[in-house]
Amino acid sequence: MQQIIQHEQEIRKNRNHTNEDLRLIGDGGYISPNEYLWDDVLLSVTLKKPVLLKGPAGSGKTKMAESLSQFFNQPMHSINCSVDLDAESLLGFKTIVQKNGQTIIEFEEGPVVKAMKQGHLLYIDEINMAKAETLPILHSVLDYRRMLTNPFTGEVIQAHPDFSVVAAINEGYIGTAPMNEALKNRFVSFSIPYLNGEQLKELWEKRFPNLSNVLATLMLNLAEDLKQQVINGLLSEEAASIRSLLDATELAQFMDPLRAIRYAIAEKLDDQSEKDLVIELANTWMK
Repeated sequence: MQQIIQHEQEIRKNRNHTNEDLRLIGDGGYISPNEYLWDDVLLSVTLKKPVLLKGPAGSGKTKMAESLSQFFNQPMHSINCSVDLDAESLLGFKTIVQKNGQTIIEFEEGPVVKAMKQGHLLYIDEINMAKAETLPILHSVLDYRRMLTNPFTGEVIQAHPDFSVVAAINEGYIGTAPMNEALKNRFVSFSIPYLNGEQLKELWEKRFPNLSNVLATLMLNLAEDLKQQVINGLLSEEAASIRSLLDATELAQFMDPLRAIRYAIAEKLDDQSEKDLVIELANTWMK
């Protein structure tokens, strides 16, 4: 498996990029919660399988996509889905421009078309927030055909060999809907859990190399407590968001840690009892 991945990595790393392409390459830094998840996702991308990342908010889905972009030296185009997403947001749109004193109509390519033609990584965030009637246009892009007939221009686009797709969903959140089965079946799916234990410690050491032991201990212990209360059903999943905990840690270097935890974690929750529980848990670790 490693030989296949390394071969693919070398092919993509040796590609020449424009300055604009280089700006689209993501940062690395994803830490796998177990010994196989990262390698399994890498292999799936290498085999040109569309990848679906499933997990709660702040579990690292976007960071994984950015790390794939960095690993393969592959520019990444992002789509943030919503109920307003339409075909033009995906494929592009016609626009009127002035050239040599003449008015002409040109097609401004969207993220899907750009990624397919240039062999880039397409990242579709919160794919289950999009309207069900919008996404079938991607069916032929995501299956073995790896092609698209652009309805705006009539152009038939065959994906570049390096073209890859990664999508992410937060299941069960307000505003989301179950994915259409025909769409879901085109992906291989991976559950992305929150980090814990040694992985959390490694992440904090990378992000905050000069963090005091007292503050690091507070945040890491709080992370474990929050995750446990989510398991117990006393807190909603977003309370244990790693992104929120990182925000709290950054704030806490410049203000009272309890206030930082309130701003970055507790105040995001809708239920007052959950807000109070977060602060109570934080207080138990305050020195």
